[in-house]
Amino acid sequence: MTVPPSNNAAPPPARKEAGGASPFTVRFWGVRGSIASPGPSTIRYGGNTACIEVRCGGAHIVFDCGTGIRPLGEALVRDGRPVDIDLLLTHSHLDHICGLPFFAPAFDPASRLRLWAGHLPPERPFRTVLSDMMTAPLFPVPVEIFRADCQYRDFQAGQTLEPVPGVTVRTCRLNHPDGATGYRVEHGGRSLCVLTDTEHPAEGRDPAILELLRGADAMVYDSTYTDAEYPSRVGWGHSTWQECLRLADAAAVGRAVVFHHDPARTDEELDVIAAEAEAMRPGSLVAREGMELSL
Repeated sequence: MTVPPSNNAAPPPARKEAGGASPFTVRFWGVRGSIASPGPSTIRYGGNTACIEVRCGGAHIVFDCGTGIRPLGEALVRDGRPVDIDLLLTHSHLDHICGLPFFAPAFDPASRLRLWAGHLPPERPFRTVLSDMMTAPLFPVPVEIFRADCQYRDFQAGQTLEPVPGVTVRTCRLNHPDGATGYRVEHGGRSLCVLTDTEHPAEGRDPAILELLRGADAMVYDSTYTDAEYPSRVGWGHSTWQECLRLADAAAVGRAVVFHHDPARTDEELDVIAAEAEAMRPGSLVAREGMELSL
């Protein structure tokens, strides 16, 4: 698993790796939780909210549409080709969907977007939620402004999805106010899990989450707090970076990635967490904008 230097360029076209396997890459465009926090104290790790891009087996998957999806969209437009993307939403809290109206490919008639949401009740599908957000006086233009072919695909957490043949996405319900969905992407014998936003149980571990994570090559996990901070935030729907690493050990995960940083967390504080995480579980990473992993 490689971690090239951070930059905002569009990813290179898919290529074959040694042995004929297609690449399986993960790129971080937004790593914060709750609210964007740009500024001098967050410049190295980034201040955009959640957005993760995955390419594998012909699939182009984006997890969440926080503010990080805007620079992703700009990079894709510079690439000059229409996009065909599956947008997998963990949930619809504002910090995870507020970037969607600023995603440039959504305004390209040649592009195709499939928006998946597994946390909402049938009577309130995601298109309705998005339309409510993009309604006066909260937003100046309605959802109908999108010109791409947008397909809204609501499902129930626990189902298995297949965005393209050969790429399987398993799902499970997470512990978060208003609901959230965890994902496991599998292709070519490799796997990535994305679990944010979620709060760990007071005792033991959620068996559904353990099963989803079991033996994954990499996991991206909600690590908003530290163990020391967590007791005053019980019930807020988030976990800790130490729990991330303990969960990775319990599920025999390869690489653990600390994600969804508290908006007040400075670069210097994240440096400390990175060093402590490396000491606790060598190979662990703290997500930063522009970081790319190759499974």
